[in-house]
Amino acid sequence: MDRSVVRPVASDTSTVPPGAACWSRAQVATGSPATPAPAVDDRPVLDRWLHSETARLVRQVTEAMERFDTQRAGALLSDFVGDLSNWYVRRSRRRFWDGDPSALTTLHQTLDTLTRLMAPVVPFITERVWQDVVRPVDATAPESVHLAAWPAADPGAEDAELSAAVSLARRLVELGRAARAEAKVRTRQPLSRALVGSSAWAALTDELRREVAEELNVGTVEPLSGAGADLVDFSAKGSFRALGKRFGKQTPRVAAAIARADAAALSESLALDGRAVVNVDGEDVELHPDEVVVAERPREGWSVVNEQGETVALDLELTPVLLRAGLAREVVRLVQEARKSTGFDVSDRIVLVWQADGETAEALRENGALVAGEVLATEIHEGQPVADPVPPVDGTPAGAVVRDEDLGLVFSVTRV
Repeated sequence: MDRSVVRPVASDTSTVPPGAACWSRAQVATGSPATPAPAVDDRPVLDRWLHSETARLVRQVTEAMERFDTQRAGALLSDFVGDLSNWYVRRSRRRFWDGDPSALTTLHQTLDTLTRLMAPVVPFITERVWQDVVRPVDATAPESVHLAAWPAADPGAEDAELSAAVSLARRLVELGRAARAEAKVRTRQPLSRALVGSSAWAALTDELRREVAEELNVGTVEPLSGAGADLVDFSAKGSFRALGKRFGKQTPRVAAAIARADAAALSESLALDGRAVVNVDGEDVELHPDEVVVAERPREGWSVVNEQGETVALDLELTPVLLRAGLAREVVRLVQEARKSTGFDVSDRIVLVWQADGETAEALRENGALVAGEVLATEIHEGQPVADPVPPVDGTPAGAVVRDEDLGLVFSVTRV
């Protein structure tokens, strides 16, 4: 494989295409949006969730600190920072790039509160954050975080129902990832659909369903409903050890009845009701979950994962359109690597020019808008990659040309 940066490319910074400056460097540094954010109740679901989780964090950390339980407070803060970074910020990055007022305001308010809560535990880091993030936006903020008031708990801002729904969405994402891993399908390869169990489907709003779809890189998320039997082959047998404790000498007959029963119906009943009934010599016998061993085997073309009553099934059929979309995602990865190795800032806009053959070329023609959105390209077009060397700007090259033999692709990235 030959993948190398060839040489810097020229960049004309005399003009900036419309829309390229939608997020200034000042906004990147401070999280201050150009326009006011709507009220919390009118913001997207992830913003409302973070507002609720922040309110809960204030209450819990305050309670822990009042009991001098710094270990509990530290654990709460650590878990919250993980959720903030690995869920909210990652899921909202496109909105940050676009300077979305709701996203920027919600994040800034959260960082303000979080910095105050963490100040007694990590005094020097929080002081730096306070000076770099909070004070540039809020002229009335105290000179130091250690002079700022402790956040007031507001139980009315907590939304337990929303918290449970987002937790469910995140669990479904984990199950979907497990299904991908089991089927050995890369996350970058788009799939047509994911099916989720009916109870989970009903608990998710349309917004959260879209979040799950984007996280799993699937076209749609749909209810499993009655399709379970069409996706999975079930088999059931009795657990002789568990059955023996209750049925003694009758155990073989109960086990035979389990083997004759509809395994899919047994599985559904045990999962939903925690019990199932089989007919043994004309008499109905109730069974407990530990007395029945149910095995599931996904049918060809599906990957199904079930855990604690929640099911995610991925449709593994790869059409030519999906395969080309997967190739486009590979191009996105290469461009992101080129941006990083060239030293571009995370918010820099670029011009992307490419040459390719065969399926890669077709993939880029079909998915140009997707690629542009992912790599922050204000322009993307097919042509001769630019390769005129120019002096670096602030020590950073204006761009680079990259060649990848595996994809039959040559492209140039030029900072706007």
